Amino acid sequence: VRLVESGGGLVQAGESLRLSCATSGFTFDDYAISWFRQAPGKEREGVACLSTADDTVYYADSVKGRFTIANDKAKNMVYLQMNGLKPEDTAVYYCSAVEPIAVGAAQAIKVMPSFGSWGQGTQVTVSS
Repeated sequence: VRLVESGGGLVQAGESLRLSCATSGFTFDDYAISWFRQAPGKEREGVACLSTADDTVYYADSVKGRFTIANDKAKNMVYLQMNGLKPEDTAVYYCSAVEPIAVGAAQAIKVMPSFGSWGQGTQVTVSS
């Protein structure tokens, strides 16, 4: 699976950004795609995930209600809509995918670090 992120940038607190992940090479119908982020000096954090195995989504508490993950299968694109951005959202954001998958999003995001394919990341900077 090949993943290419885009859409990062510099915004002010309260503004919005939409990240895109172009996907290719999926072999199976059931897969999971996640967005992770890593800020300098901090551990990588899984912020959102969707699983096509059962059409579930998962959000970390830190982004729940502000971020939305969406899958456009026709365009082979996965998006992360980020609203109400905060300075603490500043990080490099990565798209990750794993296939085949037979579990929901909340479980799938846990296996991504070990078994997922990864993109190169896109920088998001939120100024106060």
